[in-house]
Amino acid sequence: MNRSLLGIIASLAVALPLHAENASDSKASSAEAERQVLQLERELTAAEINRDVVKLRQILDDQFVVTFGSGDATDKEGFIKAVVGDENDVILSQDLSDETIRIDRDTAVVVLTDTVHGASKGEPYTQVLRITTTYIRRDGKWLALAEHIVVRKPPSDPSAVRSP
Repeated sequence: MNRSLLGIIASLAVALPLHAENASDSKASSAEAERQVLQLERELTAAEINRDVVKLRQILDDQFVVTFGSGDATDKEGFIKAVVGDENDVILSQDLSDETIRIDRDTAVVVLTDTVHGASKGEPYTQVLRITTTYIRRDGKWLALAEHIVVRKPPSDPSAVRSP
């Protein structure tokens, strides 16, 4: 019986450090994935501000789908058209805040608040959005697969918000 107990203890003594190393490697790779996804989120934001169709097509998966509020879903090309299509609506800046990110293997979900400053037909506006974006990793590259965008009305000044 003592030999069996010693064998179990010896096995655990060998296995536990290996498990700790694997957990440490997993945390490091998860932190790197978070960094990559958040960087891609910033690139997506910049591409929207700059109306960069080429960059948007690189970041958005071919199966990309977006929903604005409770409206109908729009595909990749419909989203790009909405971002770059209206010359009378200009995004001047976007401030990202309140970011939460979850990574599970090759899937990442980012939830954030996006305060958009722009001008529509020469009139300035501020729009506060709550956005959930799902990213997937294909062939080692992160791509935006889906996005849900809702308007968050500030309680102090509901007139400052316009609907999409």
